[in-house]
Amino acid sequence: MTQPQWLSLATLAGMMALFVWGRFRYDVTAVIALLAALAIGVVSPKDAFSGFSDDIVIIVGSALVMSAAVQRSGLIDGLLMRIASRVRSTTGQLMLLTATVGFASALIKNVGALAMLMPSAVQMAKKDGRSASVFLMPMAFASLLGGLMTLIGTSPNIIVSRVREEMTGEPFRMFDYLPTGLVLLLAGLVFLAVGWRLLPRDRQASPGIGEAIDISAYAIEATVGEGSPAIGQTVADFTARHEEEVQVTGLLRGEIHGSPDPALHIAQADVLILTGDPDALERVIATDRLALAGEGKEGSGGPPDNIGVIEAVVASDSGLIGRTAGRLLMRERLGINLIAVSRAGETITAKPGQMVLRAGDVIVLQGPLDVLPMRLRQLGALPLAERAMRLGSARKRWLPIMILAVAMLAAGSGTVPAAVAFFAAAAVAVISGALPVNEAYEAVEWPILIMLAALIPVSASLQTTGASDVIAEGLAAFAVQLPPWGAVALILVSAMAVTPFLNNAATVLVMAPIAGVFATELGYRPEPFLIATAIGAGCDFLTPIGHQCNTLVLGPGGYRFGDYARLGAPLSVLVAVLGTPLILWFWPL
Repeated sequence: MTQPQWLSLATLAGMMALFVWGRFRYDVTAVIALLAALAIGVVSPKDAFSGFSDDIVIIVGSALVMSAAVQRSGLIDGLLMRIASRVRSTTGQLMLLTATVGFASALIKNVGALAMLMPSAVQMAKKDGRSASVFLMPMAFASLLGGLMTLIGTSPNIIVSRVREEMTGEPFRMFDYLPTGLVLLLAGLVFLAVGWRLLPRDRQASPGIGEAIDISAYAIEATVGEGSPAIGQTVADFTARHEEEVQVTGLLRGEIHGSPDPALHIAQADVLILTGDPDALERVIATDRLALAGEGKEGSGGPPDNIGVIEAVVASDSGLIGRTAGRLLMRERLGINLIAVSRAGETITAKPGQMVLRAGDVIVLQGPLDVLPMRLRQLGALPLAERAMRLGSARKRWLPIMILAVAMLAAGSGTVPAAVAFFAAAAVAVISGALPVNEAYEAVEWPILIMLAALIPVSASLQTTGASDVIAEGLAAFAVQLPPWGAVALILVSAMAVTPFLNNAATVLVMAPIAGVFATELGYRPEPFLIATAIGAGCDFLTPIGHQCNTLVLGPGGYRFGDYARLGAPLSVLVAVLGTPLILWFWPL
């Protein structure tokens, strides 16, 4: 081998060692690898930052923004909860949750789909008195399998599409992954419906600050708007329609005040005092077109993108104690609204703004995001950073789905490049108000984008120096003794074995070029080997660190490191055994 090839491989080996060591976060490790490649000359200065303009970075960032827009609409999780009310068995609920997150992961990035549906899973488990650990790991694995079905489902698919374009002049299209991905998802769902019993039953998440201070029931004040589905329903029918998850503890209409008769019919402009779990209240406000107190009034304003909510505890020395929001003139003097209150052990029937506050009350304040932290300090309230609440967020429920559908059709048909289609979709989602600008920036996982941008030139150095050819020739010398299916299986299993030690995107950036040259050395088409690389890198079921989806459920599920292999090892074998013939069937050599 030449000196540049040795240096390129040394950079790769050093990067993998840093990933395994775990001393630095994956994006920092990628930056170190890029700097090292620059220092030793395997990456030229003019190519060092080419990754930041690469289509891969644009597509991944845009997909994350669209995932946030779909998640904010509440459409998918709202439909899920309606169906879930009719399913009571553990296996039935598990199948519903895994199937929903699996198919949702084909539409939006898999980690976004999982994050969107996790609260529903936790709520389902809590309602039936079981541990959420029964649901969360199977959901994470289903999201990984679902992400295999489309270009935007997972980062490896985006990367191998670019590699195929470099090799053949044609990238993988939006739905080229669907045949293999769909069969693997369906097989995985069947396995998870049975295999969940391999998980320990005693895993419980550590109680967070929310559970420690008992904030299960908030009280909010909401006005029934024009066209609301609640109009004409009795109070009893209203609560039944929402599965008893919220209660109408007060109704204000003319002379009517206080706790309402269950037979009373709700009318437009009625003011309802609703109590319940924050997630349930959020769904009710979105689906029934209710307006929270203070929305649209002077003082709650500022640009819509700048308005948010924050949850806080009234401290023992707070100036709020013994006073009401109305007396404090919060809206007029401070430009913020008190929109919800929770008090342990009490059912609240009064307007939140008229409640005399006590130490330990949990309050939700709405106002400009840039002043809310300062207002909390002035009021003597302590923020609860663990809970993300969107009470009062404007919802455009179908718009994000329609924008995403147009982008997927445009990219899938080849009308426009995928990067253009999804960048335009993300822009339209923000411009149309389906996703506020500040939430769009929050949705982008900058460490992932930095890692991709830094590793793209490092990965390219393997090709420019010829190091990938050397590795591929070595593999080909071994694989020439194998049948064709053995060569494909070798790449799939290799990617699956490396991913737990690297980020899945890093695995593909390193292995996809090698897989392409490997195929050429054996005289085969590159497509089956690139698909095998993407599937192997997208299916880390053995550790909580190889993929974000696995990490996301680690704490909420109360899992231990070894729990993943109990369910993940047999699923990995299933993917390898079933995936190899599937790839050869749909992508002949």
